[in-house]
Amino acid sequence: MSKDYKKHEGKGDIHEGHGRSAPYPVSRLGASVDLVDLAQQITIADSHINTRVSAKLQLIADQIRHLQDEARDALTTAQRDQELHQAQCNFKRIPGKTYHLYQRGDGSNYFSMLGPDDWGGNPPHEYRHSYRLENDMSWTPAGQIDKPDDSRELVKRLLQD
Repeated sequence: MSKDYKKHEGKGDIHEGHGRSAPYPVSRLGASVDLVDLAQQITIADSHINTRVSAKLQLIADQIRHLQDEARDALTTAQRDQELHQAQCNFKRIPGKTYHLYQRGDGSNYFSMLGPDDWGGNPPHEYRHSYRLENDMSWTPAGQIDKPDDSRELVKRLLQD
């Protein structure tokens, strides 16, 4: 035990050395601890904590909404791809090729290798859309075939930074 502390019965260690080395204020000249100041500090700390937590929760809520949108898009795309795979096709589908979807009068869909222009602008059935079959057996609408993949570009930029 240090020479500045003495053991007092029932009181624990009490500092009896110089005031500068005391672990608690011992001078009346020191800053007083006012309960109002302490309450204000607690209020300010609570306010800052609430602001920080609210900002984090808002960010999480935005991420949840974004993930929900992504999930909806994935389900919609999967449903479309499944419907396209169920369309009648009298030839072997080859990934990387573009096929043209037509709908008969009875509502049944079928794929053709011939686009609407190949029929001289007068196809035998209602033209629905053109799709490219991808290697993962998904379908890409013709309008998006030459569209760059934004996510790959974003990852590339992030890795460069």
